[in-house]
Amino acid sequence: MTTHAGQDILWTTAKGPVPRSHAFGIMGIVNLTTDSFHAQSRYPDTMAALARCKELVADGADVLDLGAESSRPGARPVSASEEIARLVPLITELKAGNADVCISVDTYHAATAAAVLEHGADIINDISACSFDPAMLDVLVQYKPGYVLMHCQGTPMTMQDNPVYTDVCAEVAAFFAAKLAMLVAAGLPEERIILDPGIGFGKTMEHNLALMRSAAPWKELGRPSLMACSMKSVFGDLLALPVDRRGTATCVASALTLGGGYTWHRVHDAAATLQSLTLARALML
Repeated sequence: MTTHAGQDILWTTAKGPVPRSHAFGIMGIVNLTTDSFHAQSRYPDTMAALARCKELVADGADVLDLGAESSRPGARPVSASEEIARLVPLITELKAGNADVCISVDTYHAATAAAVLEHGADIINDISACSFDPAMLDVLVQYKPGYVLMHCQGTPMTMQDNPVYTDVCAEVAAFFAAKLAMLVAAGLPEERIILDPGIGFGKTMEHNLALMRSAAPWKELGRPSLMACSMKSVFGDLLALPVDRRGTATCVASALTLGGGYTWHRVHDAAATLQSLTLARALML
């Protein structure tokens, strides 16, 4: 199957294809933290997080993306043990209620990744591309999960100090090519990997907008692309909107970036995103 935006590329986990109900995919964000940048997305209590997960699935999320450490600029680091304590009870509850639910975990800690994969997680969403914890590569090769390969310049503590690029799209494309080759050579199957340009991770507003316009600079790598701009600072910078008023901008950006080749979308509001992507898709045909 092909889309107006380009080739529809399969993304898999060790258990098979990542589920997708439409010609696009939606990852619903659930933060098990008290300090994520979007206050309404914080669910530090397991039962509250479980209820939110069920709501996101009902609203159209194909994948649940769970995070136990905020990666906003200047966020407090969280240890692997603290992440595991937050994540494993929720994953256990989710899998007990629906063994087929597809779970992604947002972590750069190898120990966390191993623990959640043992308990049924399907995808590791790593902002560091294995650079913050080199042991992550060993975990990926052992379990062969789905993997979000994301570009980040710097660390969450420093990434927004003064991000500089000569050509941000070309440099992100080169980063993807090098990291993809490294991962595949190490033993992670290529079809497990999706590419995320890292909106807001070591980028100015202009850098973010350039990356959001199109995934074409790395299309030749043959992997699907993920847009993760939901409620982010690019909308505050461009439109002077506070975090809790960026929903409409996120939906518009999701629709437009679908046309630019971003098949997957990581968002806080699955229901609104499903509507915007469905309309965008219908108008592309």
